[in-house]
Amino acid sequence: MLKILPVIHVLSKLVMLFSGLFVFPCLVSWFYHDGTLGYFVRAAIGSGALGLLLWLATLRFERELKPRDGFTLVTLMWLSFAVAASLPMMFYQPSLSFSHAFFESMSALTTTGATTLQGLDLLPPAINFWRNFLSWLGGMGIIVLAVAVLPMLGIGGMQLYKAETPGPMKDSKLAPRIGQTAKNLWYIYSALTALCFVCLWLGGMPPFDALCHAFTAVALGGFSTKDASIGHYNSPLLEAIVCVFMLLGALNFATHFTAWRQRSLRAYLHDIEARSVLMLLGGSILAMSTYLWWHKVYSFGTALRHVSFNLISVATDTGYASVDYGQWPVFVPLWMLLLSCLTASSGSTGGGIKMIRTLILTRQGYREITQLLHPKAITPLKIGRRVIPDTVAFSVLGFIFVYFISVASFTFALLGSGLDFITAFSASLACINNIGPGLGQIGPSGNYGGLNDFQIWTCTLAMLVGRLEVFSVLILFTPTFWRK
Repeated sequence: MLKILPVIHVLSKLVMLFSGLFVFPCLVSWFYHDGTLGYFVRAAIGSGALGLLLWLATLRFERELKPRDGFTLVTLMWLSFAVAASLPMMFYQPSLSFSHAFFESMSALTTTGATTLQGLDLLPPAINFWRNFLSWLGGMGIIVLAVAVLPMLGIGGMQLYKAETPGPMKDSKLAPRIGQTAKNLWYIYSALTALCFVCLWLGGMPPFDALCHAFTAVALGGFSTKDASIGHYNSPLLEAIVCVFMLLGALNFATHFTAWRQRSLRAYLHDIEARSVLMLLGGSILAMSTYLWWHKVYSFGTALRHVSFNLISVATDTGYASVDYGQWPVFVPLWMLLLSCLTASSGSTGGGIKMIRTLILTRQGYREITQLLHPKAITPLKIGRRVIPDTVAFSVLGFIFVYFISVASFTFALLGSGLDFITAFSASLACINNIGPGLGQIGPSGNYGGLNDFQIWTCTLAMLVGRLEVFSVLILFTPTFWRK
């Protein structure tokens, strides 16, 4: 028990820092006079006071974090932030259970975009802003923002960065110091968000909606201010703008930074992940559009429009919808769900296996075939011009095995609770990949509001496990982790 107290001491500082973020929805509530200002003030005071009490209670346990402490802190931070974030929603809607409120805030922070709420069009602006703002914070990872300011709190951040950063190669940095790395990532992230806001506004979306959708487009969060999501606007221009920023959000932010620093697009041409993502999405869009046209669902032009938007949305783990693709021939939405497992780049705001792991696994499979044909041949594993160490390949194999076991486990848990197979399987994939909508009961025309508490908590755990890439959570349940 004493081992966790230094972690709780750091967590208390982060909770106090998080409580300061309530000032933004307070300003929105004040501007729109929507009657929710008191709810956010109470949430800020409550979470800030709790953080202060924890800080005072653990002050004598303050020390520099060890590498394994990062895993504990990351998980506890996501959980505590989700609890604090759920308070305004429960204050606003007393009938909303803690299970559903916690699910909603965890969905936002993990950029899943799954919701239990109905009547989004009628929600007070501050509540809608808060949901979308949380997605934006979670998009790059709240922990990266914390790393940027941890030096001011007297805490080193490298161990936290390694625990939260997605992808198998976590030691590649954009700057010599981890704090500067985090700041560089946030500069790019904020600039893309601002540009998305301007484009959506100029494209005809109201300013408030443009801001909220800019938050979740770049974060690949999928939350919307409308029940009908992007389909509410019925605008090919807005759909095209959102597609561009979903694609940017799904690419490695280190590549964005390199392209900006070099003032050249060559960084994208040299990034094998970016090329693979674009080729996979382009080929899938053409194939699925042709499939829907062949089955006389749409004309080819209409199919190209709807497939382009919804396939990119699902494949990049965003979760917007422009039409109810659950009504399409089942082959297409299932293919989209498969893409959600593979498409997003490492170092992006997306979920799933990540494209780099897909490439490594594919090359490893080809290498095994080559070894069978030529047992004495030396065949290094290469991605582009880079030789991948065998240790990385083995870690990828281990991750993918645990990933699919997790998907199967969550699916069986949901099946055992009474859900039909399509809903249970798609919910498991949608939550662990941080997509949001799935198929069946939780399809784009429905939501998670009809699930019981056990199913809600199962999906909530899947969102957390997926966002922290499985191992960062599972390691906490191993006896070895807690030994001295």
